Amino acid sequence: MKLNIFRYEGYVVVGILLTVFTFGKLMGLYDISSDWFWFLAGLALVFEGTISLIKQRRFDRKYKIIERES
Repeated sequence: MKLNIFRYEGYVVVGILLTVFTFGKLMGLYDISSDWFWFLAGLALVFEGTISLIKQRRFDRKYKIIERES
């Protein structure tokens, strides 16, 4: 089995990091720049987009779409 970081596990890990860091900041445990929050949010969007793109390509390869002429 090949290692693929763009799977749902990566998306879950980024989501957990977002939650933990935001909660820690709200509790006053540390002060993090909001830039880091947006960096992690952007990273999560990259994971989500990549997963969606891979799934769509697999679907397109498996099911060929034939358009009818009007």
